[in-house]
Amino acid sequence: MRDRVINWLQKNVSSHRLQHILGVESTCITLARCHQLDEQQAAQAGLMHDLAKFFSPQKLLTIAAEVHLPVDEVCLNYPHLLHAEIGAVVAQRKFQVTNPEILTAIANHTLGAPEMSKLSCVVFVADVLEPNRGDSDRLAAMRLVAQENLYKCVQQTSDYSLEYLLSKQKIIHPRTILTRNWASAQAKLS
Repeated sequence: MRDRVINWLQKNVSSHRLQHILGVESTCITLARCHQLDEQQAAQAGLMHDLAKFFSPQKLLTIAAEVHLPVDEVCLNYPHLLHAEIGAVVAQRKFQVTNPEILTAIANHTLGAPEMSKLSCVVFVADVLEPNRGDSDRLAAMRLVAQENLYKCVQQTSDYSLEYLLSKQKIIHPRTILTRNWASAQAKLS
């Protein structure tokens, strides 16, 4: 299955994006090991998280309509935000992935969601922390936190992403805020 996915990715994403995807896959395996999660499931979710990354806005909206995915006003205006949820559809349709936890982890990797499973949390943070994203002191510190307190790292990666979006004056989806606040509360309980 992994070879099939990589072959498909080589035809549908840039080589730079493929390197990122492989970095996410590897980071997911490492974090799954740290948090006693199924490494195979983590690897599969990491490998497939960006299947729809290079789909056109129209293709994302068309697939969303086909599967009756609710599209809010933000996603309607910025369809690229749908690539995570549409990626889960592609994983199901193209690669026959049926495990709901893997599909949900793929779907949640960009905006997150309150009450995410630990597998979803792993893919969410791995997308930001994989080695190809850089080696700043802040990222290095967050990578250590990811191994110790997954929820605290979800909060930190949410903060990191929010700071980036604000600095670039980009739109912020409300689910990102909800994810951050949920993770903050969970981190205090851990």
